[in-house]
Amino acid sequence: MKYLIIGLGHYGGMLAMELTAMGHEVAGVDSNSLHVDCVKDRMAASFVLDATDETALSVLPLKSVDAAIVAIGDNFGASVRIVSLLKKLKVKRIYARAVDEVHKAVLEAFSIDRILTPEQDAARLLAQQLELDGGAELFQVDENTYVFKFVVPSKLVGYHLNELNLEQEFGIKLISLIKGKQVQNFLGISVFEREVSNTFPEDYALQQGDGLVCYGPYSRFMQFWKSVR
Repeated sequence: MKYLIIGLGHYGGMLAMELTAMGHEVAGVDSNSLHVDCVKDRMAASFVLDATDETALSVLPLKSVDAAIVAIGDNFGASVRIVSLLKKLKVKRIYARAVDEVHKAVLEAFSIDRILTPEQDAARLLAQQLELDGGAELFQVDENTYVFKFVVPSKLVGYHLNELNLEQEFGIKLISLIKGKQVQNFLGISVFEREVSNTFPEDYALQQGDGLVCYGPYSRFMQFWKSVR
């Protein structure tokens, strides 16, 4: 895909490099030539210009990109003006970074495709990982719902799946069972393999090394998690 990133500071520059590394075509824009110089060799194209100027902005390949990402965080006025101009120039898809709730509220008024809150998201993720104590992985679906993947705690080994009462007691839906087993590879070395199954008998007895994937509200999962740790 083709992306245009406006603002190549720490966040925008890192985003440009990561998208390029994934094989996407990235063009970057910044009014600071030093920011552009730091990442220009990692992008398909780079421009030193003031994106708040409509004439300057209009020379960019706005019609050919799949999305424009306004990565500016420290200049509220510039961020809002650039988003406004991108809407006026009918850019296909617009993402923009917000650094606080006021910034986010203003951007929401433009009805753009996505508002990015990297600082808040990183802090929330770290807090959740600390609370989970490294025992589970999670993926956010919406504001309240997550998908959780975790290795079965030793306290649950031997329990049948239907004895967990995940849905009835905690409002959590079980999606997949990950069976773990020791096998020998072609060198005769014992290795641990996992097999994912989306259909499984309710009376399956959980084994050491098995994993579960489920989804539901974060608060309800934490009730379950704290009860089995």
